[in-house]
Amino acid sequence: MLIVTGYIHVAPSDAAAFLSEMAAFAEAARARDGCLFFAVAPEDIGEGRMLVAERWRDQAALTAHLGAEETAAFVARWQARMRDDIAKFDAANARTLMAS
Repeated sequence: MLIVTGYIHVAPSDAAAFLSEMAAFAEAARARDGCLFFAVAPEDIGEGRMLVAERWRDQAALTAHLGAEETAAFVARWQARMRDDIAKFDAANARTLMAS
């Protein structure tokens, strides 16, 4: 399993439009084969900082998502107006929160 997490930064004046477009994009991402979780939420709307949290079954699923037409279109619309600080992590030992 892969975990993708970090921040996307947009101008505060673009935050509402970004979140509106992200809602539709997230719905499409969640429907993709191998998407276990996908969420982008405002962490500090006044600063335009959005928290990203994703889980993917494997690299093939994430690669398919990143290469999808909807992903390319979303990035093309926002690339010049956003920056990110997002990392990908391998998670080989998933368990419930309270398990030791």
